[in-house]
Amino acid sequence: MEKNLTTGSVLKTVLSFSLPFLLSYFLQTLYGMADLFIIGQFNSVDSTTAVSIGSQAMHMLTVMIVGLAMGSTILIGRAVGGGKTSEASRAIANTVILFLCLSIALTVILFFSVKPLAAILSTPTEAIAETISYLTICFAGIPFITAYNIISSIFRGLGDSKSPMFFIAIACTANIILDYLFIGALGLGAAGAALGTTISQAVSVAVSFLVILKQKNGISLAAKDFRPHKATMKELLKIGIPVALQDGFIQISFITITVFANRRGLNDAAAVGIVEKLIGILFLIPSTMLSTVSALCAQNIGAGKHARARLTLRYASSIALLWGIAAVFIMQLFAEPFIKLFTGNASVVLLGSQYMRGYVWDCILAGIHFCFSGYFCAYGLSCISFLHNALSILCARIPLAYLASRYYLDTLFPMGLATTTGSMLSVIICLVAYLWLNKKQTINCV
Repeated sequence: MEKNLTTGSVLKTVLSFSLPFLLSYFLQTLYGMADLFIIGQFNSVDSTTAVSIGSQAMHMLTVMIVGLAMGSTILIGRAVGGGKTSEASRAIANTVILFLCLSIALTVILFFSVKPLAAILSTPTEAIAETISYLTICFAGIPFITAYNIISSIFRGLGDSKSPMFFIAIACTANIILDYLFIGALGLGAAGAALGTTISQAVSVAVSFLVILKQKNGISLAAKDFRPHKATMKELLKIGIPVALQDGFIQISFITITVFANRRGLNDAAAVGIVEKLIGILFLIPSTMLSTVSALCAQNIGAGKHARARLTLRYASSIALLWGIAAVFIMQLFAEPFIKLFTGNASVVLLGSQYMRGYVWDCILAGIHFCFSGYFCAYGLSCISFLHNALSILCARIPLAYLASRYYLDTLFPMGLATTTGSMLSVIICLVAYLWLNKKQTINCV
């Protein structure tokens, strides 16, 4: 399972490591889209809206957990790159302790916060009951969501991006089967979608534990490793907390935009929810490059190969940029057919295509600043990533989306462009920070 990523062709390493990552993200996105697609085949717009809103809240929780787990991936990656197996073992054990406590706390807090959360999200009246049912069941499964994501972060820190792909493939398959059972055969609506999601996560975690028990990875854990280590915990949180806050902040901005859409009516809410799912697919490559850069650069930094880390950033940014251009071209021409995959409602299709044509431009810019974020995180400078995202959200994304929702009542196109404007600000800040760091030689760049 442990794999050294500090030698050989940089481009080949980026491609070989990122492909399983990309497939994992694709399956995870398919996992989320399955609920929306299947419930749209058997239920009305109110059920679709309930799953859309509920899944967005769950997605926010998940990305924050993944963000916090970034500290584990980076710490383990540095230790592996530097050949320090004892430090890697301690980082793995301390990660387990940290996230075990976190999952218990989150489950208790969120389980009793379902109704207030549905109100905060400005859930349309027709969808309130099913949104509450969906969230209640999903919140009960938080320990499984947490377990899957920390296991994946540990594997990736060790240089293994294939095993997490295998785990999510099992979860995705189970989720689709269970969705058709609970939503289609049993008619449980949004609650059935939540049950499918929770049970499939539990299955995936069970399989991952079996794999861990059978694999020999060169890393052994002793009882002493599970004692909370102050310096290790501090570093895990130093890297992970800004990333978690950043990802949470981003999701809050998207939820805020969803609230703006919800207040415009059920069709607008459904359109935004569907486009968010489609955008999730388009963002697969930018997200993959972010995770690839962070994992590969962490190992190279641990090995003292800073030039190789910079080259990794350049290759990943180029791949993300080319993909973003292709995504814009495709969606400008074929937005409506993609929206129609999820609904036959003509108004929702029209609004969704408008929103998509504005939003899709973000794929170009987000791909660039995602790669920079992964690079900064690998050096333990996740605070820079948090800063540029926070400024883009507060200074552009949310205020511009609000103004668009108030003054362009017959189209969602300007609301889509608001996100793109925010990413433009992020790219500018990332470039300035990168050049400044090079000049100051803060991270041994030239």
